[in-house]
Amino acid sequence: MQEKNTDYNLDKLAELARGLSNPHRLRIIRILAELPQDNQCMVGSLVEQLPIAQSTVSQHLKILKETGWIEGRIDGPRVCYCIKKNVFPKYYQGLTQLLDN
Repeated sequence: MQEKNTDYNLDKLAELARGLSNPHRLRIIRILAELPQDNQCMVGSLVEQLPIAQSTVSQHLKILKETGWIEGRIDGPRVCYCIKKNVFPKYYQGLTQLLDN
């Protein structure tokens, strides 16, 4: 049973790592992390800060959301994004467990 739990943890860690595997996604995470606590950011604001098209920003946001880094909240016609609470400690813990084994 321990082996399956370890495999599950590795799968989750790999999924989180996939989310960070692009420089633009790392930039998005940095922008969201620099927001005041419990603040959210809309796509338009991210587009203004990145050298890529709105459709590309949206695709990166989709991947970050799928991999568990961010969450979106619908606010009328807009979606506001923020970093999921506790995702950094979970990622750090996963890396630590990987290196301790």
